[in-house]
Amino acid sequence: MERNGASAPARRPPMPGKATVLAMGKAFPSQLIPQECLVEGYFRDTKCQDMAIKEKLERLCKTTTVKTRYTVMSKEVLEKYPELATEGSPTIRQRLEIANPAVVEMAMEASLACIQEWGRPVGDITHIVYVSSSEIRLPGGDLYLASQLGLRSDVGRIMLYFLGCYGGVTGLRVAKDIAENNPGSRVLLTTSETTILGYRPPNEARPYDLVGAALFGDGAAAVIIGADPIPGKERPFMELNYAVQQFLPGTQNVIDGRLSEEGINFKLGRDLPAKIEDNIEEFCRKLMEKAGLVLEFNDLFWAVHPGGPAILNRLESTLKLKREKLECSRRALMDYGNVSSNTIFYVMEYMREELKRKKQGGGDEEEEEEEEEEEWGLALAFGPGITFEGILIRSL
Repeated sequence: MERNGASAPARRPPMPGKATVLAMGKAFPSQLIPQECLVEGYFRDTKCQDMAIKEKLERLCKTTTVKTRYTVMSKEVLEKYPELATEGSPTIRQRLEIANPAVVEMAMEASLACIQEWGRPVGDITHIVYVSSSEIRLPGGDLYLASQLGLRSDVGRIMLYFLGCYGGVTGLRVAKDIAENNPGSRVLLTTSETTILGYRPPNEARPYDLVGAALFGDGAAAVIIGADPIPGKERPFMELNYAVQQFLPGTQNVIDGRLSEEGINFKLGRDLPAKIEDNIEEFCRKLMEKAGLVLEFNDLFWAVHPGGPAILNRLESTLKLKREKLECSRRALMDYGNVSSNTIFYVMEYMREELKRKKQGGGDEEEEEEEEEEEWGLALAFGPGITFEGILIRSL
């Protein structure tokens, strides 16, 4: 029997003292944009007449594989802040007026959904890890979220700001360390992102803005992490076994983000997929060695942050993965776009559904054998640095 959409009772017992994922939640702003409507709306709102740029964005929108995205940006926002669509306007104050409350509102909604699935009182949360690259203020969103949720005043709070796409897996690593070193602790990890800081009119001098317009979306996610789950009260479905972070020396300019009076400006090196391709196999083997695993890559399940289709395709080719191994990543990219730090949790949610479906499918011996082989998996994300962040996870 299930409770609040949580997974069925664990098939495998978690290892004593190892952090586990106990519940998940997600949230999105109300504005849903089908990809086929994006170009016309974007050029209308920014009053851009450059047909060459428009055609380039149309091509990008097709190659990203994204079908739908959610955004905080809306007709109402632009009516209140028309200067956001004006080239060269100093608008950082206005952007933060929108972004700061928006990310907390989404984080609040995702956290409430997660806590409901968890099924325990909010007062049992001992720590909060708050991840965002979309707000700037003191105190940070962690305090506002803790207050609005009604968490204890002595809740341990950690903010992780401006990590970009790998921030969600960093949050998992930090939450894992807290849970395993503070017996009985329960960590609420929440991520929340909006593209408001980077929204601006298209300009041929900023080609990466078009990539952002074609690829990125807004949303929030939340998970609760804890070790030694309470039988009958908590239902873990993934174990966070080992975590590794690594940066590639000399690559700090490949993903470059700078805050200015006009918002945040990004530059993305064309060699990013190649850099990931050249280093990913060694990184994955390092994670597997932590647990002494001697498995083929196709014996694992994969939860990979879908930074874009090129990265997924390179990873699949380099590691010689079967096409279905990255299906959850491709599905998350298609449904939500790249939502920066949040996206890994949308992938993990699809992976949870997939693993549950396989467990319940049962039947012939060949299928059962395949289920055993997928006890282990990897959660991976890549971002500025270039930074690799990975966790060896175990399906329970």
